[in-house]
Amino acid sequence: MTVDGLIPALSAVIQAFLLVAGVYIYVSLLRQIAARPPNAEIPPARTFDWPEAVIAVLLTSFFLLTLAGASTHNASRMRSLDLVTSGALTIGLLLAVAGFLRLRRFDLNLIGGFSRIGFFRTVVTGAILILAAYPLIFLADIVTQRLLRSPPQRQAIVETFSESTTLEQRILIIVLAVSLAPLAEEFIFRFFIYGVARRYFGRFIGILVSSLLFAAVHAHLPSFAPLFVLGTCFAIAYEWSGSILVPMTMHALFNGITLTALAFPEFVQQQ
Repeated sequence: MTVDGLIPALSAVIQAFLLVAGVYIYVSLLRQIAARPPNAEIPPARTFDWPEAVIAVLLTSFFLLTLAGASTHNASRMRSLDLVTSGALTIGLLLAVAGFLRLRRFDLNLIGGFSRIGFFRTVVTGAILILAAYPLIFLADIVTQRLLRSPPQRQAIVETFSESTTLEQRILIIVLAVSLAPLAEEFIFRFFIYGVARRYFGRFIGILVSSLLFAAVHAHLPSFAPLFVLGTCFAIAYEWSGSILVPMTMHALFNGITLTALAFPEFVQQQ
């Protein structure tokens, strides 16, 4: 075998190894989760009840209605005003859900495990789990492209960041993607919606429901399967670790790496 043929073969072996490692890690986490007592809470605390279920259904209905509206508006790029509006809406939903739970006298710190593990362990755990998730996400992306038989299509916000010519807009996208989105989306989809679904339907149905909704609200068919896999990894990480800070860290790292790759495409293409 020539050197030119050895490099692609070695690359394929490495990719296969990483995929197997990623599958092994997440299957191991699922086995550990399944081995826990059915009534075990994360951590032991007051559980969500029917008022939270009503809010979760209303939130889900809102997201689905927004998704239906987005299907008729296929803008490939977003304006700064669109980004600000989206960010304000996200903050509003986050504060509304958190405020409702506080009025219901829930201890958010206890339920979400905000102080369950230390900062260093949270960052290390999040980094390891997001790296293990990447091969699974790439595989879902490849399968999607094969099924759709179309060239890769990027989400509107990704396209906006890639083609933006203003520093202000790029900074706005970075702030939204690396800080606001991980905080709000993990709180809403994993902490709240997953928590409610888990309460009534069990862990695995909860993971499925929250991940499907997480992928759907991004309103981008080519990214649905990869986002579903990503959301599943986030939910598994939350259930396993007992701290919502772990998937928040994973989400922030994923978005940060994605934006870095877009900002330095020449470096990525050389790898």
